[in-house]
Amino acid sequence: MQKITKLSLLILLLAVASSCGNTEKKDDSLSSKKANLEKLKAEQAKLDDKISGLEKDIAKLDTSAAAAEKAKLVSLATIDKQPFNHYLQLQGTVDNKNVSYVTPSGQGGQIKAIYVKQGDHVKKGQLILKLDNEVAMQNVAAIKQQIGSIQAQLDLAKSVYQRQKNLWDQHIGTEVQLLQDKTNVESLENQLKTIQANVSAAQAQANQSNVYSDVNGVVDEVTAHVGETFNGNPLTGGYIKIVNNADLKITVTVPENYAGKVSKGSIAEVNMPDVNKSFKGTISFISQTIGTNSRGFNTEIKVPSNLNLRPNQVAIVKILDYSVPSTIVINVNTLQTDENGKFVLVAAKQGDKLIARKRKVVVGELSGDQIEIKQGLQAGEQLITEGYQSIYDGQLLTTTAS
Repeated sequence: MQKITKLSLLILLLAVASSCGNTEKKDDSLSSKKANLEKLKAEQAKLDDKISGLEKDIAKLDTSAAAAEKAKLVSLATIDKQPFNHYLQLQGTVDNKNVSYVTPSGQGGQIKAIYVKQGDHVKKGQLILKLDNEVAMQNVAAIKQQIGSIQAQLDLAKSVYQRQKNLWDQHIGTEVQLLQDKTNVESLENQLKTIQANVSAAQAQANQSNVYSDVNGVVDEVTAHVGETFNGNPLTGGYIKIVNNADLKITVTVPENYAGKVSKGSIAEVNMPDVNKSFKGTISFISQTIGTNSRGFNTEIKVPSNLNLRPNQVAIVKILDYSVPSTIVINVNTLQTDENGKFVLVAAKQGDKLIARKRKVVVGELSGDQIEIKQGLQAGEQLITEGYQSIYDGQLLTTTAS
């Protein structure tokens, strides 16, 4: 009995296909060619299985054919368990927690002076600009004049009350007169307190013309000008923007289907490609809502203060969303697929021979060119890493040139 080869069967298949094609109307359309290609591939896969089966049968029956079989040269790698991590890679941006628009404590007014310029370093509480307070100061002066008048009346009322009390102590005069003088003193004292409070309020209002910085930072933008009306709102007029880059964060929108995998405290690796800097951090904040447009949730990662980054810079963020301390991992290139699913080829000892064995596997997560194998392989087995493309189950193998 002679050995049936793949080549002879393929030639036969092509001859049959050619003869059938001559009797039917040709269809040269792209869809027809694609359909024919898929059909031939399916037939080839079935044919490969039949060839493999026949070769096994021939090897059992024809000892001379088995002896003549040439071993296939392959490379092997011992399968071992190892840690496996999967990262979700997304794009984020540098954001600033401390961006402040200078605003007056009152209703605003006309700018009389600006004491800073773009690029200046400022401290919290530093005077930034001054608004017109002429009307407010006139109000303070008018109220202070009332204090002088009330104070004079109070001094006179106290003098009258004291004289009346001295007479009353000598049993001269009436108690009603004494009580009236006392009430007059108390009334004027209350009026004085009220006016003094009014002076304080008027002075505080006048002091609102002094506008201070509420943060430490750098003046990033100045669009306000002397003579303009100022209220600090960047949407309605001129403004002064102060940025503190000492407290930056990376903001990333994570797709909603990862809501169960990404949580506060998840490990993240951040790379800044434009400035060639990177750092490791953790998710410090997760929003509780899903964006209607983005269909994702916002996350934040704190930035170390020594990186000297700038707001709106692009960041490449890898978030650890799956981790296994010990599992089987192989190169994804060694994974193959047939009509029964995914499989790999391993080398197994059979007597004094090394033969190929097909292993059906269940895969897990893919990370780069490494894929997790959940079922089908055992630690210690020999995975065929090179030369596996044209190997069939049961084929004789060698790891050195014959």
